[in-house]
Amino acid sequence: MKYADNKVSDLKIAYIGGGSRGWAWTFMTDLSMDDSLSGTIRLYDIDENAAKHNEIIGNKLSARPDTCGKWEYVTSPSLKEALTEADFVVISILPGTFDEMESDVHLPERLHIYQSVGDTAGPGGMIRALRTIPMFVTIAEAIKEYAPEAWVINYTNPMSLCVKTLYHVFPQIKAFGCCHEVFGTQKVLKGICEETMGLKDIDRKDIHVNVLGINHFTWFDKASYKGIDLFPVYKDYIDKHFEEGYEENDKNWANSTFDCAHRVKFDLFRRYGLIAAAGDRHLAEFMPGDEYLKDPETVKSWKFGLTTVAWRKEDLKKRLEKSDRLVKGEEEIELKPSGEEGILLIKSLCGLERTISNVNIPNTALQIPNLPADAVVETNAVFSYNSIQPVVAGSIPENVLQLILPHVENHERILKAALTCDRQLVYDAFASDPLVKGRATEEEIKALVDDMIHNTAAYLPEGWNA
Repeated sequence: MKYADNKVSDLKIAYIGGGSRGWAWTFMTDLSMDDSLSGTIRLYDIDENAAKHNEIIGNKLSARPDTCGKWEYVTSPSLKEALTEADFVVISILPGTFDEMESDVHLPERLHIYQSVGDTAGPGGMIRALRTIPMFVTIAEAIKEYAPEAWVINYTNPMSLCVKTLYHVFPQIKAFGCCHEVFGTQKVLKGICEETMGLKDIDRKDIHVNVLGINHFTWFDKASYKGIDLFPVYKDYIDKHFEEGYEENDKNWANSTFDCAHRVKFDLFRRYGLIAAAGDRHLAEFMPGDEYLKDPETVKSWKFGLTTVAWRKEDLKKRLEKSDRLVKGEEEIELKPSGEEGILLIKSLCGLERTISNVNIPNTALQIPNLPADAVVETNAVFSYNSIQPVVAGSIPENVLQLILPHVENHERILKAALTCDRQLVYDAFASDPLVKGRATEEEIKALVDDMIHNTAAYLPEGWNA
């Protein structure tokens, strides 16, 4: 890295999963709109052709006269080439294909177990983790050998287990997980403030929150805007609008697989007294299966959606077509800020900024004192030159703690299961998961696990066939 005039040049970033048709484009776009950073992005992907497409797309973006962030994009044929001398490593991979995810999400429906996302908690999240963890073992070992001093930013789900694996393999790794779910809840609070208090153009970052929990099951126990305690504001809004919920930008919640009316958040606030700080689709999967995800009709009544893998496959088809158009120059990437903070965090770690943001890292500083030190938790942290200082968020109230603990315990089970190919630990994890618990017999759980493992066997170590 080279520093001059409050800018950093010759930055080397390794992007693992560099053939991505989603996060990679977001990352490229944000970089292209910031003139304080420049350097080389090395794109590594098991699908090298996809990475080469992004090399072309990225270099076209840098060559445009309307972009100020100038980068050279290069496809790397190996992890070694991508990582050697890297200053930062970005991990954004799809573990397996959507065919495997189809089993993750939809096979449990034979036991009337429904999942709205299927990549973090529940049966889908756990089986996804079994094929993701070995990949992250390989990545962590490569980082240890070729880029031990690099800062590592993970965007892959299941977030908690991905970060946990990186630290398990390489305890000195400088890794953290980024997730935008907290930002979405800040935007809900911003919208409620503007609607109820006549305020205009509130900056989401001015909604100050204390974050505590685990990824996709985060909570605020404090929220304020310029001296205004937002808990009474939120409570009053819920009391008046519980049935219809809060619909952002006047959208009809049913128009998108990702839209929701935030009624799950509202209900959790009424029940537990904290502001649940993730999308309803994620929050519902951490709760007992006879509540928000009991059946499709119940889901509809709570005004969120079940994201089917058929939808994901169709969306991938559209993104592949877009990739082809971008490569051929038939379409250009729109220069629109994503609202993500990855670039801001890189700038902060380079010493150009100082930022407070939510982050997923081990609980070794006891950011949340009543969770284990080796749990990966999500709290705020201060990002500054070559440093992440976690903010002590405080203890989680007992009623919410009891919701979180089964998932923290399952993180331990699934990590160990993935490392040792122990099927019994997976049976135990399924039986302990709130979506499954009490909804299936021991025999049904074992049969489901066996079938789901069989369906993802192509991406599992040989030990699972024993």
